[in-house]
Amino acid sequence: MNKPLVAGALVVVAGGLGLWYYLESGSSSAPNKTPDAAAQMPPDASAVAHPMPDAAGAAPDLEHSDAELQAALPAAIGAAAVKAYLEHDNLVRRIVVTVDNIPRQKIPVERRPVRRVGGAFRAEGDELHATLDTANFARYQPYVTVVRNLDVNGFMQIYVRFYPLLQRAYENLGYPKGYFNDRLVESIDVLLATPQVDGPIDLVRPNVMYEFADPALEARPAGQKLMLRMGPDNAAAVKAKLTELRAALTAAHPH
Repeated sequence: MNKPLVAGALVVVAGGLGLWYYLESGSSSAPNKTPDAAAQMPPDASAVAHPMPDAAGAAPDLEHSDAELQAALPAAIGAAAVKAYLEHDNLVRRIVVTVDNIPRQKIPVERRPVRRVGGAFRAEGDELHATLDTANFARYQPYVTVVRNLDVNGFMQIYVRFYPLLQRAYENLGYPKGYFNDRLVESIDVLLATPQVDGPIDLVRPNVMYEFADPALEARPAGQKLMLRMGPDNAAAVKAKLTELRAALTAAHPH
């Protein structure tokens, strides 16, 4: 497995704006040959499920939004986390691309909004029989701590303010009739549906990178495989915060 990235809650969360955890992929990121059709077709804006309120005041310009977004995010995740973990260029676009790809088979590494997890990926065993080394889980704990401490109310204020930019970037991604908040909720639901795997997770290494030996796990969306690689305790903490965030994102809002 290539070195993991932290994305999915940090991305969804901190970048949902997405600081959402964009976890570096520890397994092959090759797209599935038969992707889930539902994951490929974002909802049409004509049937918006979770409308957002209008922002108070003008949002910053998309081309010059990085500085303002980085200045706003410390209210929700802390200044140290913004400095240490976030990429600092094209942040709105990075967030949108990552959120959009969580339900798919591949999350573009080069478009991640969150910096790489430190350390090297570790597997136990040999080429004939390997399992996911539980020592990998500790690598994600600093990011999970940021997610656990996220101020959802503060985050929502920032999210509403910058939502017009997120929506515009989503439309520019190729979804002129799509609605970003609905896609974000859909991506959170994918993460929340990540199964709990009891016991060691077997790996195979058909090429350079490790993959899950269980074809059913390997076929799961990229976001779920990232959750599996961070370990059950970290995943449970992320799911708890995502559940809280989802409730805020889907509350009834005037449109």
